[in-house]
Amino acid sequence: MRLVPVIISAILTLALVYALNRSWGSVPAIGRFFSPQHGFWQNAVNQEEDQNIDIPLKGLQGKATVWLDDRMVPHIYADVERDAYYVQGYMHARDRMWQMELQAFASAGRLSEVLGDRMLNYDRMKRREGMIYAAEQSLLEMERDPAMKSELDAYTAGFNEYLQNLSPRDYPVEYKLLGYQPEPWTNLKTALLLKYMSADLAGTAFDLEYTNALQIFNWDDFNKMYPDFTDTLDPIIPKGTAYAKATANAIAPPDSVLKQNAVAMHFKEERPDPDNGSNNWAVSGSKTKSGAPIICNDPHLGLSLPSLWYEVQITTKDMNVYGVSLPGAPGVIIGFNDHMGWAVTNGMEDVKDYYRLEFKEGTRSYKFNGAYREATLRIEPIKIKGKPTYYDTVSYSVWGPVIFDNTFPDNIAKQGYIAMRWKAHDQSNELLTFNRLNHAKNYDDYLNALKVYSCPAQNFIYAGKDGDIAIWHNGQYPLRWQNQGKYIMPGSDSTYAWQGYIPREEVPHIKNPARGFVSSANQHPTDATYPYHMIADYDLFRGMRINQQLAGMDHITIEDMMQLQNDNKNLFATTAMPLIKKYLDTTKFSATQLKYWQQLSAWDQYNTAESTGSTLFQLTWDKLEDAIWDDDLNRKDTVLKRPQSKTTLLWLLKEPEMKFVDNKFTPEKETLSKLLQQAFDSTVAIAQKVDTGNGLAWGRFRGTDIRHLTRALPAFSRMHLNTGGGANIVNATKQTHGPSWKMVVQLGEKTEAFGIYPGGQSGNPGSKYYDNSVNDWVDGRYNQLLVIDARQSTQPDMKFKINFIPSK
Repeated sequence: MRLVPVIISAILTLALVYALNRSWGSVPAIGRFFSPQHGFWQNAVNQEEDQNIDIPLKGLQGKATVWLDDRMVPHIYADVERDAYYVQGYMHARDRMWQMELQAFASAGRLSEVLGDRMLNYDRMKRREGMIYAAEQSLLEMERDPAMKSELDAYTAGFNEYLQNLSPRDYPVEYKLLGYQPEPWTNLKTALLLKYMSADLAGTAFDLEYTNALQIFNWDDFNKMYPDFTDTLDPIIPKGTAYAKATANAIAPPDSVLKQNAVAMHFKEERPDPDNGSNNWAVSGSKTKSGAPIICNDPHLGLSLPSLWYEVQITTKDMNVYGVSLPGAPGVIIGFNDHMGWAVTNGMEDVKDYYRLEFKEGTRSYKFNGAYREATLRIEPIKIKGKPTYYDTVSYSVWGPVIFDNTFPDNIAKQGYIAMRWKAHDQSNELLTFNRLNHAKNYDDYLNALKVYSCPAQNFIYAGKDGDIAIWHNGQYPLRWQNQGKYIMPGSDSTYAWQGYIPREEVPHIKNPARGFVSSANQHPTDATYPYHMIADYDLFRGMRINQQLAGMDHITIEDMMQLQNDNKNLFATTAMPLIKKYLDTTKFSATQLKYWQQLSAWDQYNTAESTGSTLFQLTWDKLEDAIWDDDLNRKDTVLKRPQSKTTLLWLLKEPEMKFVDNKFTPEKETLSKLLQQAFDSTVAIAQKVDTGNGLAWGRFRGTDIRHLTRALPAFSRMHLNTGGGANIVNATKQTHGPSWKMVVQLGEKTEAFGIYPGGQSGNPGSKYYDNSVNDWVDGRYNQLLVIDARQSTQPDMKFKINFIPSK
């Protein structure tokens, strides 16, 4: 009988081995994950490992060199430009492989493959938005250009050569945690990454919400709630600029103000952060201490680890460019070269329209111009980790994909199917723009780069060593009549289609303005005299603050520009505080209320990390807005949009007792004073709960979290960072969103450049280069950007040298 315990032990051991090496649903095989030979232990990094090595690469046409500085920024040199992109693809794979693949999966609607069925609705929406279709269309255009195809092919081959030499033990730790393997890179994945950025920057439209609002509010109220222009406008192209008469006009049908049925919908559509934007400006040498132009940029995007950006210098016989790249795409996206620099902010324009279609029941035929037209069906297989593949069928109409139909998890299709026309679906080659900017030598080269750019709209700033500065509000903008594209339109009538595009030479732009600077901060590009119609939710106060500061500066230095990028002045609060002081009755305050009121009223309107006034103001204002709008806009199964905070503030300044101040569900008539009292009472109640151990200070109360891309691994994140700034502020740092890259470049005889981003070059959480710049970013410190002559055989400022050698 002694054999029985042995048999039981063997069975238990085999069962344990089986369990540890099997994935259970979305849980990885625990045994493999903890394996000393193949698991996460292999991702521990020797921080000082010697990287002075020779690496043979089969795909190189000539020799290439990578110098690594003390932050692990690669300075790539190759005689042949194609080889430079090959090596860039290799380095991106080495440092950011998992990030690249996850972002491509997110764009393509493939997250269910690795994260399980909780991502199915997200993936379905991406397929219905036509993300893969959009990438396929752009790739067709990119690969028509032989030089661009060579660039893409080289980049892709570099990534894949690195991947081919990896064993499972070397895979990034996230693959081991999630229990899957990397797959080869493709040119399509680069196109998907670019479309991911298009969706993030030009994927928002409020047609459904505005259509609903027109059923509830009269036209006068609607225009006040969602105005195209404000009296306090401080546009990108200065007020008073004379515009020529439009050479192209959109002809509106008789019923161009559309009143269609409201859209009942409880599904919450995934939308980009409304503050996806940026600051950029360039000052002429006439305003700088050195006499050389200075160009600055800080794009405001979601903050994550690994960082969105990857710093790089690329040198060839024809190009020497430095800046930040997007892991997943070749070249430099924001940066400078030996002759000029460029900087970008989001143009904000809505280039996505919705159309209601009438399908013949039980068929794929829909009405169009008095007849029926057949929709094209695209079968979308969505793989789900641990479950059978889900098959979705997406109909494509003359407008584009039908995103809402009777198979979607909502009741929206009861009133007609909804199709989407999106500029990002058109064939385009934005990558060519950045390739040309990388090579540009002057203003004409910059213009030549911009003319091929389509979507998402961007404000491209130029500053050159030739002394020129300029800005173009650049992109392809649909030619629309007033209010076209603001509401759902009838999809059965081609007169509601876009009627071309604003002519390229009439797109808003300015060169060498008399005021000595150009700038943008996602505000309206023009005043109301511009002859074409544009739709967007533009910003206001950041641009006003930047323009006020630049207008008052002379003898500007690099340090001045860094200080402005980190400026915490809350111009929104400066505008709002007189209103609060006037209408909030403080005469009957308790001692506790008076304590917090004194902190708020004495506040200097700077959102520093230490400020308690910033917290008290934001709480009060948020509660006030809730009180004004919730009774009118919080409606079950009806999507509506709250007016922008700037709109509410400017309206209250004109009409303190405007009609929406009154709560329609209460018998008494509310006043602004009453709502402010209620808002401040709520603020005090919250303040009392958190006002211990510096908990009321803005940097502690709001804080900033830079989360791992999975959003589920706190150990791989940097949480509760003590930051200043906020929405409506030049330092636009929010809780999970903010300046993703700060750059200041002085274009003198010798270029001086500084930059910082909240992360590090490595995507490996086990490396000190994963987040080594986060603390400096929080403190507003910058790294000097070391621009080297990478052709030299010795580099005293560099830490390591990698020689890439062609091999057969």
